[in-house]
Amino acid sequence: MKVLIAGGGTGGHLFPGIALAEEVVTRHHANEVVFVGTDRGLESRVVPREGYPLELVKVQGLKGKGFLGLLKGLLALPLAFIESFRILARQKPDVVVGVGGYASGPVVLAAWLMGIPTAIQEQNALPGLTNKLLGRVVRVVFTAFDEARRFFPEKKVQLIGNPIRRKLMDNYLRSSAAHEHFSLLIFGGSLGARGVNARMLEALEHLGDLKEQLSFFHQTGKNDVESVRQGYADKGFHATVVDFIDDMSSAYARADLVVCRAGATTLAELTVCKKASILIPFPHATDNHQEVNAKALVDAGAAMMFRESELTGQKLAETLRALMSEPAKLKQMEKRAALLGRPEAAKELADVCVDLMVQAYGPSGRDRGAREEKKAPRSES
Repeated sequence: MKVLIAGGGTGGHLFPGIALAEEVVTRHHANEVVFVGTDRGLESRVVPREGYPLELVKVQGLKGKGFLGLLKGLLALPLAFIESFRILARQKPDVVVGVGGYASGPVVLAAWLMGIPTAIQEQNALPGLTNKLLGRVVRVVFTAFDEARRFFPEKKVQLIGNPIRRKLMDNYLRSSAAHEHFSLLIFGGSLGARGVNARMLEALEHLGDLKEQLSFFHQTGKNDVESVRQGYADKGFHATVVDFIDDMSSAYARADLVVCRAGATTLAELTVCKKASILIPFPHATDNHQEVNAKALVDAGAAMMFRESELTGQKLAETLRALMSEPAKLKQMEKRAALLGRPEAAKELADVCVDLMVQAYGPSGRDRGAREEKKAPRSES
């Protein structure tokens, strides 16, 4: 089976695609995965590092870009469709899965027009415009929240959760790593979050008496890394401050509490890794979908949530103190998070991709013989 995964831009879109790719290629030595994205998205760095081929299209967002941005995006669409058709004709995938992001739209639509089986994976409780439109033409819509079901044709929806990368799955089976201090993991998604960074530094003003008990692992995004690192140093706190965390599995394993945004992929990771969390939804997310995402964890007792506009450094510090002093409550939050985890999501998604391929091309897929011959080692004659 050959799967083409379209989209990316941020980790929230990309990492579920990586999780699907891992599941596909480990099933059979002849299985292949290729990604399609842009040279500006996170995929341009992560996909090659993970060992998957990456094709590029020139496309950009349309919503919230102003008149000139909208015009520029619309003018780029015809070229993006031409590039998409060329990539699909060259790669000959059995199935195309869109995971959101700029590249997802033209590639999935081009695949549908070419008669290739298509699916989309919607990570959020409130889908974006692109996925709402693509949901009308694709064969399957994978969702992570039941709230998203109403935006798509009922017969197409499969509620499976957000796929999680294999290296994070170890956290589902093990306890937290032993450490001396109460460990806080802070991040704002793959690009960082200035609001989260600022509130955390403000909270340090009210935590001075706990500096010997606390340790911080803080992902800031590349624009704020130096100022945040200096902020911890000025207050005398032990902190590891980086612009991006490559090994999230280890970061989750040693965290007693996570302070983060409420992107759908982040929430899926929190539940599979069984972590208590303080969620600060991104206030400018489309249709406020991060707050809707977070509500599922809050209602289950797995997390606490604060709107960024209402959260002060003092309030964050008081919340941290309260949770530190109530280890039984933290454990209960962890258990509630674990009950929401969907560790089988990548497997279930890959199973459906196999079904789509078999329905369209039979169990061998498109051009399987030619691909296996191409991958087989040459005989020495």
